[in-house]
Amino acid sequence: MSEPIAQTGTPSFTFAHLGLAPELLRAVADEGYTEPTPIQRQAIPLVLAGQDILGGAQTGTGKTAAFTLPLLQRLLPHVSSSPSPARHPVRVLILAPTRELALQVHESVKTYSKYLPLRSICAFGGVDIKPQIEELRKGVEILVATPGRLLDHVEQKSVSFASVQALVLDEADRMLDMGFIPDVKRILNLLPANRQSLLFSATFSEEIRRLADTMLRSPILIEVARRNTLTETVRHRVHPVAEHDKRALLIGLLKSDDLSQCLVFVRTKLGCARLARELQRAGLLAEAIHGDKSQADRIKTLDAFKEGRTRILVATDVAARGLDIDDLPCVINYELPHVPEDYVHRTGRTGRAGKQGIAISLACAAEMGYLAEIEKLIKRPLERVDAPLFPTDQAIRARPSRNQGASSLRQAPRNTIAPDGFDFSKPYEPMGEVPDSPDLPKKPEPHKPRKVIAALLGGVGRK
Repeated sequence: MSEPIAQTGTPSFTFAHLGLAPELLRAVADEGYTEPTPIQRQAIPLVLAGQDILGGAQTGTGKTAAFTLPLLQRLLPHVSSSPSPARHPVRVLILAPTRELALQVHESVKTYSKYLPLRSICAFGGVDIKPQIEELRKGVEILVATPGRLLDHVEQKSVSFASVQALVLDEADRMLDMGFIPDVKRILNLLPANRQSLLFSATFSEEIRRLADTMLRSPILIEVARRNTLTETVRHRVHPVAEHDKRALLIGLLKSDDLSQCLVFVRTKLGCARLARELQRAGLLAEAIHGDKSQADRIKTLDAFKEGRTRILVATDVAARGLDIDDLPCVINYELPHVPEDYVHRTGRTGRAGKQGIAISLACAAEMGYLAEIEKLIKRPLERVDAPLFPTDQAIRARPSRNQGASSLRQAPRNTIAPDGFDFSKPYEPMGEVPDSPDLPKKPEPHKPRKVIAALLGGVGRK
């Protein structure tokens, strides 16, 4: 399914007012959408006019359709049903930072172009490049790609940019975070100078602005929401909890009837895999997705989560870049992020397209500094709620871990008094009198040292 587009019961301003072609309006209607979101209302007329855009928008605002629909319409004069690859050169290039986001954008392209004779492909790394080369040789008008894999195709000479009319750089701030900006600059140098360029980013750092200056020509700035703001449809709450009680609290929350499906965030790949195994041992349908997994495993895991076969997805920030899951009701921060902006991106996975969501954070004493930085960024305090006590808590606390089990055996109470009265717990104190017992051997007579005298010659002599 394509990226959600918000709608209301009685629309006063519809997609028909934006001047879109009948084929595109029909595709939009098939998805059940009628009223454009604020960024779509602002961006679509500008893109149709060929204007460069610097767009500030979070994911889930309808950003993908805001540039996909008008770019498809701009390709209408070039549509061709000819099988010749020469009639289908790459005319629109869309760059995305992750495989997940690239697939999401490509899905929107396919959804809205289904009544147009246009070809598209999604190229990303981690999989065999040969099938992508074969598709490119057949000819495609729209190429959605990650920067690294696109440069692989450049080296293979399987792609030509000579006919590129429009470039879209989606989630440029994530490109920066993941170190892709040098690759993006290399790609920019290969593109025709006379083109339309669109740059979208949730935040605008100095480096992003410098990139925009080199990439865009007299751009129009579009910001539909203040930067680093939380989604209004998401309720945020924090459970202060001791570090050793986090796992028990998480399992209790996930087993409650309120959370049907949940995305759980951790900071490290090792912690991600470990937590997923612990949730599985607790009887929960959980899987992990992190950077060490192959693309095939990540695709399989993500598809299972989207289809509901996996109820809990444990993810790192990098692996979750661009995840777009319809109707995700809950996000849990098992560990607060080191970078406060990541909290905004994490919690933006829920409450999309006007739907209600909840974001829960489990914060221990060591993470209170991270929490303060998050509240400083978003300029509001997060609701503190006492952690509920679940039966799972008591069961887990009562179950010793592997190391605790070994130490409990070593520390088990034992009789420290030997049969002869020696106290092993007080090895350096003199032993008191022990009464005679028929079961014990009688104590030997005390040793009496013999008296020695010195001799004039021969050393020590005996009497």
